[in-house]
Amino acid sequence: MTATRAPQQERSRVTRQRLLEATVECLVEFGWSGTSTAVVAERAGVSRGAQLHHYPTRTALVLAAVSHLAERRAAEIRAEASAAMGDSAGGPHADDLEHRVDRVVDLLAAAFTGPLFVAALEVWMAGRTDPELRAALVPLEARVGREMHRLAVELLGADETRPGVRETVQATLDLLRGLGVANLLSDDSRRREQLLDVWKRQLVDVIREPAK
Repeated sequence: MTATRAPQQERSRVTRQRLLEATVECLVEFGWSGTSTAVVAERAGVSRGAQLHHYPTRTALVLAAVSHLAERRAAEIRAEASAAMGDSAGGPHADDLEHRVDRVVDLLAAAFTGPLFVAALEVWMAGRTDPELRAALVPLEARVGREMHRLAVELLGADETRPGVRETVQATLDLLRGLGVANLLSDDSRRREQLLDVWKRQLVDVIREPAK
């Protein structure tokens, strides 16, 4: 019985992952209005019955996809930061604050310009006029926001007990989100780089421990 159950569980896991990734692809390519459960099932190569078994409604499918990929992107950012700053434990490298801030902000900025962010914006806009979607989306986005904030604090090595540090870290994430929106309709990379260069210097000043 156990041997039979394990392959079934693995097939279910693979099916769910294919559905979640296909959902994000469809949101990016077709937008919310074009992302039906039938379209997602076809993109994922999964039967409608299997799709309905795992995610009976479009709202359930989309929210699961956004949550899953947000968690995956956070893990990727942590791994990329570890590799970039030479710390296999996954925390920030402490010998060069300017370098650390530069790398971490760039990694976080990528999270607000990639396909997950585009997919999330589609869902946010739909949630504005869909009460059911909005009710489910608000707590999910609050959780994702808290996790992204904690990740930023961890990677930056920021001490939030010091005045202004918590607010500045959150302002960094808000700035990156706004720049991501500005980048949707046209390539805004040059202006974004200029703004972030200025912001990084201010962030270093806030995070740096005051002289004793």
